[in-house]
Amino acid sequence: MKKLTNGFLLGALLISAAHAQTNAGDQKPDPDLPFTVTKVASLDLPWRIAFLPDGRMLVTEKVGRLQLVTPQGAKTEVKGVPPSQFEGQNGMLGVFLSPHYAHDHNVYLTYVAPGDYGGGLAMGRGQLVLDGNQARLDNFQVLWNQMPTGKGGQAGAQIAFSPDGKYLFLTVGDRQRFTPAQDADQPVGKILRLTLDGKPAPGNPWAGKTGAQTISLIDPATDTEAAKSAPVVSTYTFPSPNLTPAETWTTGHRTPYGLAFAPDGRLWELEHGPKGGDELNLIQRGKNYGWPLVSYGMNYNGVPIPSPDTRPDLAKPVIYWVPVIAPGNLMFYKGSMFPKWKGSALISGLVSMGIIRVTVDGKGGATAVGRWSLGKRIRDIEEAPDGSLWLLEDAEPGGLYRLTPK
Repeated sequence: MKKLTNGFLLGALLISAAHAQTNAGDQKPDPDLPFTVTKVASLDLPWRIAFLPDGRMLVTEKVGRLQLVTPQGAKTEVKGVPPSQFEGQNGMLGVFLSPHYAHDHNVYLTYVAPGDYGGGLAMGRGQLVLDGNQARLDNFQVLWNQMPTGKGGQAGAQIAFSPDGKYLFLTVGDRQRFTPAQDADQPVGKILRLTLDGKPAPGNPWAGKTGAQTISLIDPATDTEAAKSAPVVSTYTFPSPNLTPAETWTTGHRTPYGLAFAPDGRLWELEHGPKGGDELNLIQRGKNYGWPLVSYGMNYNGVPIPSPDTRPDLAKPVIYWVPVIAPGNLMFYKGSMFPKWKGSALISGLVSMGIIRVTVDGKGGATAVGRWSLGKRIRDIEEAPDGSLWLLEDAEPGGLYRLTPK
């Protein structure tokens, strides 16, 4: 067993050496924008865009709405949307088309659902019906929900569908509670791999396992150390088996707002660090990404957190940012309008107020190669069917912008 353990640690160190961690926090913005930015519409705290095949888009507003927006900026509110808890970082968050949308017209939503105490991340889907100038979601059904509900932001709420269209990956943030991200019985701080119906996917690392029937709820803590002794607010007993272990793909995530498959089929994740230490991670089955045990940042109140360099048993980010960029989302460009960017990852930034381009090498490495400041908190960047890029400004009112090459 000792030889196996030593071999594992050696392998981890070799992988770390092959893909050394890079701090891209000091990357300077390019003063020359290679694109033209055109404002198309105003929205209230917009969060995510999902493009329909005809070029229209579905846009979530954190205040609780889903809008159907034309490329010219005309808006129609979509009916049949579930209620959400709009508070701080919580509300109506993600919108994603089914990988089989051409046949089923299904649309997935992620949002913080209201509860008896705080809220809980929920994922559901409904069938989009377009009737002239009207739009609605029919037969909306909740497929997965985080229990118990509780206080805290950082819901995560991003979905990435597997390239074969059979499964979905759902990010669940730590809800500012820190320690549950390392608790195998709770979904917070995890990336889940589910069927399209929200059930545990076959082949998951802990497939078939169930968790503790009763778990404890804590409130958000002031820092990683305080969370270790945070008082229990309540306990929750699952009415049926706790499937969290069977759902889990990876653990140890803080605020996973970005999740996307690269053209080579590798899965990448982007998350906020605390004060410093935003991360771009290569996601691999069953790995622990360290939060809140380690970070390249520190707590907001200055309480230190051990460096990832002290824990070779935990997966390290490929790129980290000190100071932070506060990422909004992550996507890979596939179009031809920006031919030099094909295959690149594009990252939206809130604190950095712009976008960042990252190239990946197909071997698990990544390099930040471009950064542009737009003077706005950018929550989302997405690609339209024609290859143009569209941005959401995180503000109330915020904006929807179209980017085209100069």
